[in-house]
Amino acid sequence: MMINAAFNMTIDGRPENSSDQIAVVNPATEAVVATIPDCSQVQLDRAVAAARAAFPGWRATSYADRQAALRAIGALVAEHAEELKQLLTAEQGKPHAAALAEIQAAAWWIGVVADQQLPETVSDAMPGQRSVTRHVPLGVVGAIVPWNFPVLLAIWKIGPALLTGNTMVLKPSPFTPLATLRLGELLQSVLPPGVLNIVSGGDALGPMMSEHGDIDKISFTGSTATGRRVMASAAANLKRLTLELGGNDAAIVLPDAKVADIAEPLFWAAFTNSGQVCVAAKRMFVHDSIYDELSAALVEIAGRVRIGDGADPDSALGPVQNRAQYERVKAMIADSRDAGHRFLTGGEPGEGPGYFVPVTLVDNPPDEARVVAEEAFGPVLPLLRYHDIDEAVARANASEYGLGGSVWSSDPDAAAEVAARLETGTVWINSAQGLTPFAAFAGHKQSGIGAENGMDGLLEFTVPQTIHHPA
Repeated sequence: MMINAAFNMTIDGRPENSSDQIAVVNPATEAVVATIPDCSQVQLDRAVAAARAAFPGWRATSYADRQAALRAIGALVAEHAEELKQLLTAEQGKPHAAALAEIQAAAWWIGVVADQQLPETVSDAMPGQRSVTRHVPLGVVGAIVPWNFPVLLAIWKIGPALLTGNTMVLKPSPFTPLATLRLGELLQSVLPPGVLNIVSGGDALGPMMSEHGDIDKISFTGSTATGRRVMASAAANLKRLTLELGGNDAAIVLPDAKVADIAEPLFWAAFTNSGQVCVAAKRMFVHDSIYDELSAALVEIAGRVRIGDGADPDSALGPVQNRAQYERVKAMIADSRDAGHRFLTGGEPGEGPGYFVPVTLVDNPPDEARVVAEEAFGPVLPLLRYHDIDEAVARANASEYGLGGSVWSSDPDAAAEVAARLETGTVWINSAQGLTPFAAFAGHKQSGIGAENGMDGLLEFTVPQTIHHPA
């Protein structure tokens, strides 16, 4: 069923459409639910020009007034949570409860960001001189947002960029643009024209942004392969970059872990949002002494979790979000089947309608298997036996990725010792996926450049300026 609404870009505070349109598909039904504008180069140039023209005034706006604007954004998101939830489920596929949780998290998150204060460092170490270092905005930020958490991850970029005095041109994924386009319309009531511009488009729009000579920074969340292309095209004018890229997170379950206590949280560490989470547990290393018990517990949980249309209140998990990713996940499962790997559950994707893949647990495949070595980004998890901690850590670290990881144990101190050995930007102990606006989130290795969230994330949208005063 088509959504009874028109979806426009927002450029310089005004709605703007395009003669070229892109269809948006509900991944649970494969039906087209809306069409959106496909931004042209001319329209992008106008959006960037509007952001550039708005920058001096927004930069000169007091910090307290910018904080107030962020709080007003949070209030608007909360006020329109029901409407945005419906759009998010229709375009992304996640159940209504998960969609509402994302919207509510976005409203809360930007309020936390609004309370952050930029630091100022004063040094009197040099005789006869007093040095003051402050952090000033970069200018126009280009934000490119993925399809797994489109509203929350847009807020991750909007909040710190605008608080620090930048203006923005933001592009949602063409698979999940609806809630973000609507958000762009709503936010014009609390922001001056040009401060936040929302454009939509297909595969050509991202490169147009990363190559644009009047965009000062790109904040990108997506795959490592695309991140490399963004980095290459941004080099022409030395754009600042924040890249939050892929991950193949390891969960290490120590032998003293109590299966009855950890099975449920471990399951959701892997399968929340149908595994479409950058920091989902994607490789689960389980000590040989509890491997069979934990495997059986995970199979039992999988058997009672309902997968279906996110609009159905009984659905706990939705579909894979788009056909390309659906085909990739199916190919990974087929590769395991062809290699003779044993499936503890799942392994037989449906034929539609809808991009549904059952929760799939693969029993101890070799580390070189695709299902282990590659990021699935879907409801597929290899369970991997290990015999001693050194072996588990070495195997967990044997990856080009270094985004996140987790360690599970009845002894938090022992888990912390293992956590410190993991080559990742974030490690959880007896939990996973618990990102926060209060702490930095950064990828190691091929999982990214820079940081999001916390003070480190706020400073990513600034550049230091030191003024030397005579003492």
